[in-house]
Amino acid sequence: MLTGLSIRNIVLIEALDLAFRSGLGVLTGETGAGKSILLDSLGLVLGDRADAGLIRAGADQASVTATFEFDRLPAELRSVLAEADIEVEPGEPLIIRRRLKTDSGSAVGSRAFVNDQPVGMALLRDVARSLVELHGQHDDRGLVNVRGHRALLDRYARADVAEVAAAWDKWRAAEAVLAEAQARIAAASAEQDLLIAHLADLTALAPLVGEEAELAEQRASMQKGERLSGDLVELQHLWAGSDSALATLRSASRRLDRIAHEHPLLAEALEALDRAVIEASEAEDKLEKAADALLHDPLLLDRIETRLFDLRAAGRKHGCTVDELPQRMLAMRAALDGIEGGEVAIAKLKRAAQDAGLDYRAKAEGLSVARAEAGKQLDAAVAAELAPLKLDAARFRTAVVRLPEDRWGPQGVDAAEFLISTNPGADFAPLTKIASGGELSRFVLALKVALAEQGGAATVIFDEIDRGVGGAVASAIGERLARLAQGGQLLAVTHSPQVAARGTAHYLIAKASDGSVTRTSVALLDAKGRQEEIARMLSGAEITPEARAQAERLLEQA
Repeated sequence: MLTGLSIRNIVLIEALDLAFRSGLGVLTGETGAGKSILLDSLGLVLGDRADAGLIRAGADQASVTATFEFDRLPAELRSVLAEADIEVEPGEPLIIRRRLKTDSGSAVGSRAFVNDQPVGMALLRDVARSLVELHGQHDDRGLVNVRGHRALLDRYARADVAEVAAAWDKWRAAEAVLAEAQARIAAASAEQDLLIAHLADLTALAPLVGEEAELAEQRASMQKGERLSGDLVELQHLWAGSDSALATLRSASRRLDRIAHEHPLLAEALEALDRAVIEASEAEDKLEKAADALLHDPLLLDRIETRLFDLRAAGRKHGCTVDELPQRMLAMRAALDGIEGGEVAIAKLKRAAQDAGLDYRAKAEGLSVARAEAGKQLDAAVAAELAPLKLDAARFRTAVVRLPEDRWGPQGVDAAEFLISTNPGADFAPLTKIASGGELSRFVLALKVALAEQGGAATVIFDEIDRGVGGAVASAIGERLARLAQGGQLLAVTHSPQVAARGTAHYLIAKASDGSVTRTSVALLDAKGRQEEIARMLSGAEITPEARAQAERLLEQA
């Protein structure tokens, strides 16, 4: 609930700090004392448009701070704050501050803060919807706003809208999956002939993972052999035949072997010559192996190069590496298989989407029935409240209207609106279209009483709901306001002593002037002060003993 309101430099208020309680708080005072200033100040922290005229004369800036405390943060408010990354710890108050600053007296700058975190006006208004419900002479919010009527009716019907919303989400998801599958298969079907041709080409090519590297290595070796072929031929001539160097070494070794025993040096020479023969033989062997490894076969090289060209051309064509071609073939086969089995898959997805649609329709129809039945009950409940509020000729109707299919959604297939007819035989129309300010407030009160168990904003404010009525009607209004305030908080700006007597807290708004400056003040009245103020409301400027006695009776009855 609203526990504190701090105002600085707003119109006639220089500095004012108010503490509020639960229950019914009434605000009274003479006409022009400044009751509207309080509501305008509160409107600022609720996101109303800033106006330079609100800043007190002589001041260049103004501020309003409202403090709200909760046993438990309302779910809707918790969601709005979470989306804005504003944390409110359990037991911690929610503090909204609005600051105005004027520039040369014409333009006005405005900043808003929630728990000291800067916020925009859109967020401030979203937060305000869960905090304060204001009903005034020209109110277009709260119960009067048609955008909230369906949700109010659903709460009154105790309808399981979440079940309908879940069915809607499931239906939309099934439709999306179906559309995606249809688009995918349609795209694949359009390219089916091309896929078949590509797959045939790749199947004929039969690429293998690692084949490109292996062929490239073979080609490089053969190209080296081609470059070295002349040198290899000359070397083979040097090592082959009877007059080759190796043959000469071997012949010399045999001759030296016959005479090596004649002298030690000859034996050593033979050993050296034998080592040379061995080294030369090894060299000859390696040359032969090198010649085999670097064998240049022009036909084989041509086949290798042709294969490499074909593989790499296929990779470029399909936008992948040669090693990825086998996987690309598998993808093509899968796409073709999908086309062939697509009708079966699409039929299955269509059945799933149809079933989800039927489930949504069934749940939405059930919600429609619940809304229609709850609407009748609500109409009767509101009708019972109209006569005591001097609205005997008026009628109230909850209109549940079927929406076209393109406007169905998670909230079902209906729109709901509260309509009234103020005179017998007159057509029903929206509340704001045909009700005067006083009538509108009393209609809202009747509706609020009927919807009392469904809850609403943390704090409810009625601004002069008793305008133009008195006696039994004012008493009926006061009784209903007191009933609504039980277990919550309701503030009422009133000129009616019958309403004022019902308050659990009474605030007197007064205006005083010292000749140069006029200021508005607010005081919380004690029991004696309440009696005097209600007596003034009964008798006027001169408070008579009879008025005090009547005020005492009203307070006792309340």
